[in-house]
This record gives sequence, C-alpha cells and structure tokens, in this order.
Amino acid sequence: MYVPPHFAQRDPNEIRAFVRGHSFATLTSTAADGELVASHLPLLLDEQAGSQGTLVGHLARANPQWQSLEGQKVLVVFSGPHAYISPTWYAEPNTVPTWNYTTVHAYGTCRLVHETAELLGILRDYVAFYEGSLPEPWRFDHETEFAGRMAAQVVGFRVEVSRWEAKWKLAQNHPVARRRRTIAALESQPSHDARQIADLMRATLPKEST
Repeated sequence: MYVPPHFAQRDPNEIRAFVRGHSFATLTSTAADGELVASHLPLLLDEQAGSQGTLVGHLARANPQWQSLEGQKVLVVFSGPHAYISPTWYAEPNTVPTWNYTTVHAYGTCRLVHETAELLGILRDYVAFYEGSLPEPWRFDHETEFAGRMAAQVVGFRVEVSRWEAKWKLAQNHPVARRRRTIAALESQPSHDARQIADLMRATLPKEST
C-alpha cells in the first residue's frame, strides 16, 4: 500500500483497536490457477498468538478459496470510515477534490484449522465477541449435534501476521486552518462516515489548535 509518511499510522495500539472495531475484512489470496480471489468476512485478532498477532476466521466450505489457502501468503484489508472532500470547503483557490479514509493492511501466512475442537472454539469465540454487547446474547452450545453440523459446513483458518500497514489519510499535509474548515463541513454532512472522519481529523490536529 502506498503510505506517505504524514499518513502513516504506526501506533500498534491504534492499529489493533482499529482491527477490533472494523473487523469485517477482505481476505485476498491466489487461487490454484493463479487468479486473485477475495472473500469478505469478519475476523478476530488473537493478540497473544505470534509476534504480530494472529487473525482468526472461517470460510464456508462451499467457498473454493479455502482450497488453496494452506501455507499461502495472504493480504487482509480492514476498511474504516471514509468521506469525499470537496475543494469548496477549503475556501481557497487552486485546490482539488480528494477522499479521506482510514485502512489497515495485514500480511501473513495462512494455516487451515483441521481439528474439530479448535474450529468449534473459533466459532464460540466469534459468538462471544459479537453477541457480548447485546442485551440478550445468543449462546452457541458447541457440544450439541447442531453445532457439529454447522462446523462441518465451514473451514477455519489462522493468519499469523508478519507485517501491518496502516494509513490514516486525514489531511495531515494541509494547513491547520484548512483542516478545521474541512472538519466543520464534514460535521454538517448527513453521513455517519463523514462525521467519523471529522472526529478522526480533529484528533490529528496539533494540540495547541484543537
């Protein structure tokens, strides 16, 4: 990913928090015939596994992507809020439209999960993560026949991360006054993403100007 220095996010805590908060990702790999393939799916981050953490997930067994994943180097993309930026908001001549966004790329090696007990553990962790904040969380009873049938229809995998890249493109290369005008314009937009980008932009302002 092209990441100019002023857009690079290097704080590992910020990156991990982003992955937890935007866990619906794109898993990209190469099929047996050399074609690129991608699947969109939620992934959990196991911060204790591997030096850079390990991403944990599962694919439908009917999805052929899993058949070539074992031992393959893969790219996982996590996308955050994004918003169009109009040059009219700068209130200055000789400016152009752009797009502000946040994203994280994870690179690593994929290993399939072959043990049923480990796969059931992955499914249990999924449910606990996504149901945990609900007032009446659904419970996944991994010991039932139903759970076994469901597990047979998916393939679990782990991606041990070797490298993270994170890009917060939030106008850090623009003058502070222009950034503040852009933030105000974004806050007036109906889009939830636009308002999130405004909040993220404000967090990047020099402390004396916030």
